[in-house]
Amino acid sequence: MKNSAFKNAGWIIGCKIVQSLLNLAVGLITARYLGPSNYGVISYVASVVAFALPIMQLGLNHTLVKEFVSFPEHEGKILGTAIIINVISSVFCMIGSVVFVIASNEGKIETIIVCALYSLTLLFQATEMTQYWFQSKLLSKFPSIASLCAYVVVAMYKIYLLVARKSIAWFAFSNVLDYFLISVILMIVYNRIGTQKLAIDWSVGKKMLSRSKYYIIPSIMVMVFQHTDRIMIKLMLGEAETGFYSAAITCIGISGFVYAAIVESARPVILEAKKKDNVLYEKRIIQLYSILTYMSIAQSVVTTILAKPLVLVLYGAEYSKTAGILAVAVWYIAFGHYGSARNIWVLAEGKQKYLTAINVTGASANVLLNLCLIPVFGAIGAAMASVITQLFTNVIVGFIIKPIRDNNRMMVKGLNPKFLIEIISELLCHR
Repeated sequence: MKNSAFKNAGWIIGCKIVQSLLNLAVGLITARYLGPSNYGVISYVASVVAFALPIMQLGLNHTLVKEFVSFPEHEGKILGTAIIINVISSVFCMIGSVVFVIASNEGKIETIIVCALYSLTLLFQATEMTQYWFQSKLLSKFPSIASLCAYVVVAMYKIYLLVARKSIAWFAFSNVLDYFLISVILMIVYNRIGTQKLAIDWSVGKKMLSRSKYYIIPSIMVMVFQHTDRIMIKLMLGEAETGFYSAAITCIGISGFVYAAIVESARPVILEAKKKDNVLYEKRIIQLYSILTYMSIAQSVVTTILAKPLVLVLYGAEYSKTAGILAVAVWYIAFGHYGSARNIWVLAEGKQKYLTAINVTGASANVLLNLCLIPVFGAIGAAMASVITQLFTNVIVGFIIKPIRDNNRMMVKGLNPKFLIEIISELLCHR
């Protein structure tokens, strides 16, 4: 199982490195071409649609891996039912996103058109739920390759848009194309290697929703403190400041795939260990926290020191205001990924009901902090709010809520570098 997990993570990271390099190259050229204002519009619309994403997913993205691990004999029904439920919910979410943008951006036709196009990503993210079946089987090489292939096509499409000097609406559509290709490729691969045909069983869907419902509100709250900043900056300071802030977040997110790969690969391993050996189960969680801690601290220190030259090289002098924002905002990753690790523990322990309290508290704190700090410090205030929110939500609240303290105990143990050394040794032994 350990060897499979390492290979699984290797496929994710390897493909994502190539994809990230393409994303960096094309994304930087696109940001320069669009300029801070148009780049800010794209980022604003992406944040609005992101709010609808957890409503569309209905928490199933958090529980599907466990569903496949627990009930492998019904995986065809589980996947087929999850997809159709999410497709139905995506239609309502697309309409809701467009209505919100129309109401809050009266008369800005271009922004509304961009939102209408971008919201189509929700439909194809619904059909992309197949990726969780591959995760449960430690076969993430297939989603990784699919994602890479899709992004190569999208990168070529964006290069064409740049050469042809197309409008912002065309760039919004590129995201739709990305998710469409991934969902199609994954469905074809599943039909070839999956042992069960997709089927719809509403009784299975009802049981899945009874377990996933605890994640809906918490996931919405996560989106609140991940994307409220960009929406509030747009409404309070304008498109250009939103562009500066979004450029900083993009810089930070370049390495996000590494953390995602580690968490995605750790999830089935931890859930499997929970069924067999509680000591090993706790050890795996502590090791996960240790990896996330030391990786994020290293990235934060380096990025803070090199923020100004990094921004000038990547985005140019037009985005110089981004440097100060980046130097502050990068520290949220030191605490942000703790939430993903905690959610694995919460799922394994059946403590989903506490997620609502945790994330509602965090979202409320984030909104209040943004309201207080943005008028005083501008976009840097939003970065400060993000860091404080992640620390409060993913660390401090865990000590306050008694049933969650066991998770925080393992989080603190993860600060011991011996656990990082252990996992590195295991990785080297399985090369």
